[in-house]
Amino acid sequence: MKDVIIITEPAKVKILSDNTRFKILELLRERPMTINELTAVLRKDRTTIYRHIKSLEKAGFVEEVDQEGNEKIYARTARLFLIKADPDESVEQFRREYLQVEAEKLVQILEKVGVRIKDRNGLVALTREVLNEIEVNAQPIIKKISKADIDLSEIELFHLLNMLVFFQSCNLCKKAEKLDTFIEL
Repeated sequence: MKDVIIITEPAKVKILSDNTRFKILELLRERPMTINELTAVLRKDRTTIYRHIKSLEKAGFVEEVDQEGNEKIYARTARLFLIKADPDESVEQFRREYLQVEAEKLVQILEKVGVRIKDRNGLVALTREVLNEIEVNAQPIIKKISKADIDLSEIELFHLLNMLVFFQSCNLCKKAEKLDTFIEL
């Protein structure tokens, strides 16, 4: 299994935009599973899960890693999938929804650690806006890395993303100034 796969093709992003497929990948992050195990957890019929697994397998997101009796065991092909595809209407919808979910999760983390949030909705909106700006501005470099077929580890990806944010830090200053209106540090 690779640490990171960068997804640049809109067709592959469309495959991930299906909620069931996305949940399958989340479950397979924990451990490899059979169709029956996925069926039980997701409470969907076997043929539906099988169809989604085959779609994920064809796109290169999952692979058969073993067999248990008649049951095939599937695993992810990478720990992380970094989505950096050219804008496309369906990709853009998925990206907007994904950024909203991630912005909500980040605000929840701040809440859990006791950060006093004065304007939750404003903070979520600002977080989504910042994530979007960072992502859009990082696209050219991420695409170059993808085309160069560089195999990144999780830690290298983490550091690369930090560098990309640093490169944009001056452009994000005005948004950082707004942060005081939403939280107390």
